[in-house]
This record gives sequence, C-alpha cells and structure tokens, in this order.
Amino acid sequence: MTDTALALTGVNKLYHRRGKGPVHAVRQLDMDIAKGEIVALLGSSGCGKTSTLRMVAGFEEVSSGTITLAGRSINALPPAKRNVAMAFEGYSLYPPLTVRENIAFALKSAKVSRDETDKRVAEIAALVEIESILDRYPSSISGGQQQRASLARALVRKADLYLLDEPMGQLEPQLRSVLRGRIKSLLNQNGMTAIFVTHDQTEANALADRIAVMEGGILQQFASQKDLKDRPANLFVATFIGEPPMNVFDAHVVETGGIARLAIENGPVLDFGGAGLTPAVRAAVGHRTKIVVGVRPHKVKIGAGAFSAKIVSNQWLGDQTHVAAEVAGKLLVSVTSERVRTKLGTVTPFGVEAADLHLFDPETGQALAHGMTPA
Repeated sequence: MTDTALALTGVNKLYHRRGKGPVHAVRQLDMDIAKGEIVALLGSSGCGKTSTLRMVAGFEEVSSGTITLAGRSINALPPAKRNVAMAFEGYSLYPPLTVRENIAFALKSAKVSRDETDKRVAEIAALVEIESILDRYPSSISGGQQQRASLARALVRKADLYLLDEPMGQLEPQLRSVLRGRIKSLLNQNGMTAIFVTHDQTEANALADRIAVMEGGILQQFASQKDLKDRPANLFVATFIGEPPMNVFDAHVVETGGIARLAIENGPVLDFGGAGLTPAVRAAVGHRTKIVVGVRPHKVKIGAGAFSAKIVSNQWLGDQTHVAAEVAGKLLVSVTSERVRTKLGTVTPFGVEAADLHLFDPETGQALAHGMTPA
C-alpha cells in the first residue's frame, strides 16, 4: 500500500442557515488514504464524519479544499462520474426494483454481461446472507435486510473507492460480528480502498487498518488502533478511545532535590522508587506546574502496589472484572481478566507503572508524554 488512492487537502464544509451564522461542520481536513487501505471515520454524532463521507461521494459540495481520487481531482465531478460505490445508512434502495435488481443496477449500467452479473450478485448475496430475499421488494423486507441489500449493492461494484455509512448499524450483534469478518476479508483479498463511518469503536477496531477520530469537525488523530490507545495525540482521543475510558487526574509537578515528581491533586505523589520524571519528559513538561495524568484501566493493578484506595464497585462481567476505587475524590477504574474478591468499602492497595502513564497539557489537551518518553 504505497500509492495514495484518496487525498483530502484543506477540506472545509460550511452549512449556511437562513438568518443564522454558518455551521462549520468540517475544518481544514487533511487526510491521505493508501490504495487498498480500510479507514474508519469514528466520532460522536455531529463530529463531521458523515459530512466528510458525503463530500467525497459528491452529495455535498466542498466549501474549500481539494479531494483527489485515483490521481484525478473530483471536486467538480457529479457523483456518477467519481467511480465511488456508497452504502447509505438510510438504505436508499429503489422501491420498484427487487433486491436482486437493486444489487445488479450498477452492473447493468456498466454493461456487465448477464452471466457475470448473476454470478457476482449471487456471491455478494451469500456473503451478506440475503439469498432468500433476492426476489422480494424493499417494502417487504426488514430494516436489517434492507441495510444488507444496500451494502451488497455497493460491494458488488468495481470502484476506485467504497464508502460505507454506518454499514451494519441495524444488524443483530451476532450477525454483525460475522459480517465484519467477511467484509474485511473481501476488501483485503480484492485490494479495495474503503472508508466507513461509525460511532462503534468495536466495529472500527475490527474493520479498519487506521482510524480517523473526529470531534467538532476537526480531525483529532489519524492512526492505528494501537497508537490511538498507546500514544493518543490529545486528551480527547485519550478519553474517547477505550472501554472503559482512560482514568485522568489533575496533578502538579513538584521538585525535591533536583528530582521532579507528579503529585495528584488531593492525592498521592507518584514517586516510582525515587526516580521521578526522566529528563526528556521533564523537558517536555517545560514550565508547566499543572498537568493532567492519565492511565488506562487495564494498566491499573488492584490488590498490590505502593498506593491505596477505597473500593466503591466491583463488577464481574463474565470474562473480566471492572473495579472502581476512590482516589483523591475521583474514581479510578481497573480492569482485569481475573476475579477480584475485594469487598465494597475496603481500602485496598493498587499500583501503576511509570511506563503506563500519559501526561497532557491541562489547557490545550495536547499530549506531552507517553510513559517516560515525550509524545
């Protein structure tokens, strides 16, 4: 995947409202997607992910900036000339056509032979498990079946880019899990470049090679799943990515005998055997005296360590335990695959390692350090 398939450069989207100020839905978006790469646009409602998808598809005009697909500018091209296949969240099937005819519609327009069309429709229908409804009409099938038909209609095409808007939001969890694996295999085996919109982190992690996290119309970080968890670019990404989310505490830097340490506000000093912050991290922190400290729940060890906290909840979820403890007036959540027998109200030791801490600027939210190395 060395060739760039899709490039968005300085893309903005403003919606003008009569009698009101414009809504800046997408702000200065820069993104390069490689040929054959699967990318997730992940974020909460209103973050700009669907507007981005619709601008690439051609259903929304770009207010400013450029979009290049397969080496050609597509800003001014109508949707039908972009060679983009899209599965809509709202299905958008043609009511007078059967499911089979809906799926085959683009193939007939491209003058694909009847035999090849029948073969490809049968294959994609089997993949999304809708073989039994191919001769029914959209009005006679369920919402989940309509969604799978819309997905099949997009994936059956030969296109430069596949855009999938919440492609499995209406499906039952078990079927969704099965189809995720099949669709990823299809995309990978055929070298298909795809972008899909989702608010579901599990879906993004399962399908995507990289995830673009958006909030407030701004691309917060575009990275692999591992980097989003281990090296979040800012406090928003740190607390948005992960379930449960990252534990964060206000802290300040204290120096004693030339060693800089972090003191949790109204809580313990993170001493780590007297080593304190490394010189590189101390330099990254700079003149700041206040800091935000974060640690992922899976990195908090309950039952052993240099600190202590009062247990306020203990939940066994069948394959992992979520324990919440009170530290400095806030909750610290720990996740472990083992059963934890600690009773509520018990003061229990806990431990965190310096290598698992994340430091953020409290004003800008930007990451300063991950572990004991600068961000």
